Amino acid sequence: METAIKRTPLNRWHRDHGANMADFGGYDMPLWYSSVKEEHLAVLSGAGVFDTSHMAAVTVAGSGAAALLQHCFTNDLEACIGPSRKPLSPGRCVYGAFLDKNGHTIDDAIVFFIEADSYMVVVNAGMGGTVSDHLRHHLGDRDATVTDLSDRLGKMDIQGPAAAKILGAVLAEPQSVFAGMPYFSFKGYFDPASPLADAVRLDDGTPILLSRTGYTGEFGFEIFLAPDNIQGLWERLLETGRSYGIRPCGLAARDSLRAGAVLPLSHQDIGHWPFINHPWPFALPFTADQTGFTKDFIGRAALEEQAEVSFTHAFAGKDLRKISAGEGSRVIDAHGKTIGTVLTCATDMGIGRHDGDIFSVASPNKPEGFKARGLCCGFVKVNRKLSLGHHVDIADNRRKITVTIVEDIRPCRTARKPMAEMV
Repeated sequence: METAIKRTPLNRWHRDHGANMADFGGYDMPLWYSSVKEEHLAVLSGAGVFDTSHMAAVTVAGSGAAALLQHCFTNDLEACIGPSRKPLSPGRCVYGAFLDKNGHTIDDAIVFFIEADSYMVVVNAGMGGTVSDHLRHHLGDRDATVTDLSDRLGKMDIQGPAAAKILGAVLAEPQSVFAGMPYFSFKGYFDPASPLADAVRLDDGTPILLSRTGYTGEFGFEIFLAPDNIQGLWERLLETGRSYGIRPCGLAARDSLRAGAVLPLSHQDIGHWPFINHPWPFALPFTADQTGFTKDFIGRAALEEQAEVSFTHAFAGKDLRKISAGEGSRVIDAHGKTIGTVLTCATDMGIGRHDGDIFSVASPNKPEGFKARGLCCGFVKVNRKLSLGHHVDIADNRRKITVTIVEDIRPCRTARKPMAEMV
């Protein structure tokens, strides 16, 4: 029996405005509106808004909430903030993953520390029930309540260097809201049952949770609010941001932006293999010398035993040509031997090469006359560790192209820029 496809609160708006729609995670979602390239570049130069109400949220509350998350979540909540690895504190959030006993990824997530004994966990589309069940299964005698908020929250993202300027025009007290708001922090809280009095509010009184996070690598925010209020905010931001070149953006631009920012897609770049030897070591509780872990967690023993099974690397190509990733793709070494598969192959249309170096349309040092023609980029999973600068071929049944193993892809990203530079 087929499951009926779900729709976000903005579904009618997307269809009325000519979006190209597709099934993603069981939701009818926009892939693009006018042009993937235009939407991608809008986020690098001005701003874009994304409908992300298909994402799921889970709350974990009670005196045993922190202990439950410490047991189930890869990152160490007692040592995860900043270079000095400070403990997670109210108003901060952290990225990590939930693993099974084999060390394989159930889903990646961001944990928000709301207040003492209260957390919100944001997971991927359709994963609210799965992660909730996983947490309850490992509850033991801990005093904690796990609640799946799937389809009870509206969520949208505004991303790009002009995001604060546009959003500030519709906030009740923008200066106080933006003050003291570093990367991976949030303000306010929105509970669909009872919005808290200290929630961040729009200038019409609408309560929201405002998080300085996103999935593009660029400066911006994720906004949580009541589903009934999301279309009004969506339309206001598009109107307010018109002079900044704001655009509604679909999942295709989200994918090309996140690939260029070296951000993984759950169930594609991380999945049913050991969650280790990848470009996201900050999601694991490594000791300072990277030889062990600072805490115990589900999957730890398996990761320690399978540390040399597979390696995930980021890559960048020579031009915008790409191949079809996934089943049927191949990573080929200099001897013609297949050593792995391609997990993601996208085109970041905001970058290009000059004398071998990668520049972005946002690079202040880009060569005179530089034009970003786009570069293919993404992730490969191989059976050996490859060094930075190593060349491999990636192929499907149509073509073979040469790519370079890299640590980073799109330069001059703005996600971590100080708020004072962006308002």
